[in-house]
Amino acid sequence: MLKLAEKYADKPSEELPMLFQRILQNTIRDYYRRQKVRNMWTTLLSSLSPSHAEEDHDPLETLEAADGSNWKTNPTIQLDRIQVIEIIDKAVKALPTRQREAFLLRYWEELDVAQTAEVMGCSEGSVKTHCSRATHALAEVLKAKGVEL
Repeated sequence: MLKLAEKYADKPSEELPMLFQRILQNTIRDYYRRQKVRNMWTTLLSSLSPSHAEEDHDPLETLEAADGSNWKTNPTIQLDRIQVIEIIDKAVKALPTRQREAFLLRYWEELDVAQTAEVMGCSEGSVKTHCSRATHALAEVLKAKGVEL
């Protein structure tokens, strides 16, 4: 309703029901697309966390082995985690600059599309395109390396 009021207040009242329906459909579609991508990355990253994971666990913390803080972890599991994190890190670094920026802002920094567009200085559509291309490219790299999603 807010999008309709903000962007289409100057339109004739006969057009408002159809505009509202289209806005609602697009918002729902965006929500489910975003959830699908987030769930894919959440599933991948949650597989890196220990079985007794806390809610605020950061999968990148598995690299803290240098200070001996996670010495109790099975070395094989620890090595697997480190290798997957390195694959992800290299794949993200290999992305084109704009795709990498959009991906990191959206999924690592958890900004929404509008905030990401503002930070990047581009349209929301560009952010969605960059994120989509980045996630598809990362998924291909991970699949090629044998990482199960």
